[in-house]
Amino acid sequence: MVNNQRSHFSFLPPVVLNLLIINVLVWLTSVVLPKVSSIDLDLLLGLHYWQSAAFNPLQLISYMFMHASFDHIFFNMFGLFMFGPVLEQVWGGKRFLFFYLFTGVGAGIVQELFWSYQLMPLIGSAATHIIFQGGLEPITIGASGAIFGILLAFAMVFPDAKLFLFFIPIPVKARYMIPLYALVELFLGVANFSGDNVAHFAHLGGALFGLILILYWKKHPKFF
Repeated sequence: MVNNQRSHFSFLPPVVLNLLIINVLVWLTSVVLPKVSSIDLDLLLGLHYWQSAAFNPLQLISYMFMHASFDHIFFNMFGLFMFGPVLEQVWGGKRFLFFYLFTGVGAGIVQELFWSYQLMPLIGSAATHIIFQGGLEPITIGASGAIFGILLAFAMVFPDAKLFLFFIPIPVKARYMIPLYALVELFLGVANFSGDNVAHFAHLGGALFGLILILYWKKHPKFF
């Protein structure tokens, strides 16, 4: 018998829907697994500094499916839920998935470059042992870089779409809001406030790689 009942999530295009499901399942696994075993998925799949013994190139992909907390995954998946479907409908699933992964990997690369800038003067010194053996080794997780790429893409594809910020009850066109958001991220990244553990430069890296890919697509529309 054929079941013609529509799924509750049938309004979502397939790539966005599957990305949401995978991210939630991986997050739930990362919460439950340490309670029943000694495996820490954050350490295994999170992105480590490229000179660390724990680094694996596959982490440039796996890190974007890991999240540190409910708030972390909620806001990332909310961004994917809000802006991803319309881009997938315009581009098609294959191109949207490539864009998502490309910007996520790009964000990871930029984060690696930022870590290199921070840590390179310390490599070979006594501080190296403290960083890599004393529990201070840098690691990043989350889909935020890919989400920033999606935000950038939305602003370029729908520049006149009006968006609301939670604390500003006035609609702002996407062409203005997204660059403003990027400037805030740049300020926070440069300021490097104490206690701020957000990878701001990874966010900017996702937007940068998104911009590069969209500009390339404009010149080579048949690519992917």
